[in-house]
Amino acid sequence: MEASISFIGSTTKPNLSSLITPSSSSNPPRLPVPALRFNKASFFPRISHRNRLIRAQSSDGLRQEEDDGFVLEDVPHLTTFLPDLPSYPNPLKESQAYAIVKRTFVSSEDVVAQNIVVQKGSKRGVHFRRAGPRERVYFRSDEVKACIVTCGGLCPGINTVIREIVCGLNNMYGVSNILGIQGGYKGFYSKNTITLTPKVVNDIHKRGGTFLQTSRGGHDTAKIVDNIQDRGINQVYIIGGDGTQKGAEKIYQEVERRGLPVAVSGIPKTIDNDIAVIDKSFGFDTAVEEAQRAINAAHVEVESVENGVGIVKLMGRYSGFIAMIATLANRDVDCCLIPESPFFLEGKGGLFEFIEERLKQNSHMVIVIAEGAGQDYVAQSMRASETKDASGNRLLLDVGLWLTQQIKDHFTNVRKMTINMKYIDPTYMIRAIPSNASDNVYCTLLAQSAVHGAMAGYSGFTVGPVNSRHAYIPISRVTEVTNTVKLTDRMWARLLASTNQPSFLTGEGALQNVIDMETQEKIDNMKISSI
Repeated sequence: MEASISFIGSTTKPNLSSLITPSSSSNPPRLPVPALRFNKASFFPRISHRNRLIRAQSSDGLRQEEDDGFVLEDVPHLTTFLPDLPSYPNPLKESQAYAIVKRTFVSSEDVVAQNIVVQKGSKRGVHFRRAGPRERVYFRSDEVKACIVTCGGLCPGINTVIREIVCGLNNMYGVSNILGIQGGYKGFYSKNTITLTPKVVNDIHKRGGTFLQTSRGGHDTAKIVDNIQDRGINQVYIIGGDGTQKGAEKIYQEVERRGLPVAVSGIPKTIDNDIAVIDKSFGFDTAVEEAQRAINAAHVEVESVENGVGIVKLMGRYSGFIAMIATLANRDVDCCLIPESPFFLEGKGGLFEFIEERLKQNSHMVIVIAEGAGQDYVAQSMRASETKDASGNRLLLDVGLWLTQQIKDHFTNVRKMTINMKYIDPTYMIRAIPSNASDNVYCTLLAQSAVHGAMAGYSGFTVGPVNSRHAYIPISRVTEVTNTVKLTDRMWARLLASTNQPSFLTGEGALQNVIDMETQEKIDNMKISSI
C-alpha cells in the first residue's frame, strides 16, 4: 500500500522521524496518527495512498514555509496486506560474526538521501530506506523456502550474487531450503530447478556467465505466481535488467492481490550501467577494465602501420557509459561515439574530417564506439527495418562494421589515401568473464542487502547504492527511466577535453533534432578548459 502524509496548518517544523518508529512488538513499524495542535485547534495528518511518498504539506496542497521538503519513497511491506503477520527476533542477535558490531541493526528512521549536493535553503528532497538487517524479521528460518532466478543477458558478477544470496540466507539466517530456477522466468513453469547450498555454489563466483542459465522473455505472471504458490516458496530473488525488474514488479503485484506471504526482491543487473537511481550496476567496473585490453590491442595494431585506424565496439544499447569511462581510463582513444551524442560523417566538423586531421598529426587513431551509437544513421543507410528480441529490445545493427566500411570507402575512393582498418568487437568476451575484485565485493553487498530486506518483510523492492549507501528502492523507480550519459555534465566535457574530438553537434549534416533545444543551447555555450 502506498502512502503519503500531509500535515495541516503547522507553525512548528514537523518531526518526521517520530512518525517512523521502531517496534518491538510482532507488528511492523507503524505510522501513528497523533492529533497536532496549532493555534488552539486540533488537526489530524491526512494519509493518502499514492506511490508511498511520505511528505509534509498543508491540507490545501500549499507548501508551508517551515516544511523542509523531506520525502520518503518507501517500499511495500508484507504487513501492508497481511496486518496480522507475526514477527520474530532477528537471528543475527546470536551471530558470532556480528557480536563485535556496535550497531547490528538498521533503525527504521535511517534513510538515504538521493541528492547530497545541496545549497543553503535547499529542500531535503527524496530519500530511500537504508538497507541492512532489522531487529525484527517476518520469517522463521526453518519456514523459509527461497528461490533465485536470473534473466536477460550475461554480465560479470551474476554468479557472485547467486553465491552470496545462498550463503547469506544460510550463514546469517540459518535458511537451508533454497531453490535455483533454471533458464530465466520460463523456468518457473517448466519445472527446471536445482537445490542450492553453500557447498553447491562455493566456487561459482570464479566463473563467468550464470550458474542457473538464463533466457529472454518467457514472463507469464499468472503461471509464475501459480508455481510459487504450489511450491510453497515465500522468498523470491530476481536478478535482471530493466525488463526483468518490470516483471518482478508484476509478480509482487500478483502476490499482493492473492494475499500471499511472499517477499519479492529484485537485484538490478545491466552491464551498460543504464539503471536509474543507483550509483552503478554490478559488472560495470569489470567491463570497463576488460575493455582496456581491446583498446590497447587496437592501439598497438594501428600504430604499427601507416594510416592505421582502429575501431573498438563496446556495449551500450541506449547508454554510452562503458565507452565513455573506458575512453577516459585509457587515454589512447582519439574519438568516442555514444548513443546519446549523434555524429555525422561528411562535411565540416564531421568524423571524416577529424580522422584525416588526426592521421596527419599522428599517422594513426583509435575510435571507441558504443553498439547503440548512430543506429538511425545506420538503418537509413542500410534501409533496414526495426526488429526486436524476445525481451522487446530493439535488435541493433552492427555499427562497428558499418563504420569501418564507411571510413574505408571514403578514404580509398574519395580521398585516394592508403588506410589500414582494424576492427575489434570484444562484446561477448567482456560479458562472459568473471567479475573482478571490486565487483565481487559490490555483488556481496547487493546480495546481503536483498536477503536482509526480504527477511525483514519488505517486498516489491530492488537494492542498490545511492550516494555510496545501500538502500531499498521501489522497483518502479529504477524502471521508469533509463540512465544515460548527460551531454551537459562535466564527465562528458572531461572526455571531449581528453580526446579533443569535435562534439558533432554543430555544422552541416548534424542531427540537431536528436538534442532538445535547451540541451543544444547549453552545449553551444559550453567551454571546455580542464579535465
